[in-house]
Amino acid sequence: MKIYLAGPDVFRPDAVGWSAKARELCRRYGYEPLLPIDHDETKPKAIFQANIDLIRKAQIVVANLDPFRGAEPDSGTCFELGYAAALGKKLCGYVTHAQTQIQRVEAQERRALTRTAGQPMIDHNGWLIEDFNLPANLMLAMSTQIVSGGLEACLQSIRVRPIMTA
Repeated sequence: MKIYLAGPDVFRPDAVGWSAKARELCRRYGYEPLLPIDHDETKPKAIFQANIDLIRKAQIVVANLDPFRGAEPDSGTCFELGYAAALGKKLCGYVTHAQTQIQRVEAQERRALTRTAGQPMIDHNGWLIEDFNLPANLMLAMSTQIVSGGLEACLQSIRVRPIMTA
């Protein structure tokens, strides 16, 4: 079974080393890994198309949903999950630490948010914060099986509890 690994890990300073370990881990669990760095494309349109082609080949998309450059997951990863969901792929994501949206915003803003009875939680800009006690935005959390831990925890979860199609 082919698994596309989505996430901001392609931006890591050690992306090549990380990808080698991720491939090894996937193979250990019996999966064929497909990674966004599996092609030599360098132009935006070609990179986009190559990644779309890899997602189409995969049966499962596994995504790193840790906060990236803010309180939310990487926007490219979110797009890839949405695209995969539209194709009917199985989705599994992982977060290093299980946190609610409110906890993520508190960590990002480096302050505790206060709750006023009957009032929604808001960030420092006055924007509402989802308060559903989910580990990600509800659109991700409702479509994606999300586990706490890293890639290996996600792969273990897939083996133990098969995921439903989005």
